Amino acid sequence: LLFWSFVYLDKTAGGYNVLSYGPYNTNALAKLGPPKDPDFVRGQLVYNNSCLPCHQSSGLGVAGQFPPLAGSEWVLSEEPDRLIRIVLHGLAGPIMVKGQQWNNAMVAWKDNLNDQQVADVLNFARGSWGNKASKVLPEKVGEIRKESTSRGTPWSAEDLMKFPGKP
Repeated sequence: LLFWSFVYLDKTAGGYNVLSYGPYNTNALAKLGPPKDPDFVRGQLVYNNSCLPCHQSSGLGVAGQFPPLAGSEWVLSEEPDRLIRIVLHGLAGPIMVKGQQWNNAMVAWKDNLNDQQVADVLNFARGSWGNKASKVLPEKVGEIRKESTSRGTPWSAEDLMKFPGKP
């Protein structure tokens, strides 16, 4: 019985390979080697804990409820100022994403995530699902956090358009 238990574990638990545990979770991911960017891995952890329920692991959101991050002009904007503000203070009301109107609310994360975590999760979103955008620096998040400390309500898309960037 003990022998067959070890055979079972060897076949289903990553072959006793230490790389199968921790951030990898599967032997297939472990074969890819260690992640090259620790910011990306940290961002993925924040995303999985905070963003995944609404925006899904695919980044495609939930049809009719939560907009996609994959291919979103808001995520891919050259200047991340608007995106940082959305994560820090939330978003409410109608917004156009990829030519489709969305009207829901996103919670504010300013009290739950520090500047490094906000930068990491944004870098994860800006570098996943085919997205390719410049990195967000924690210092930039800190500047925007300080600048908007008095804000107590979520942003609207109309308010965000006053800041640099596209859309």
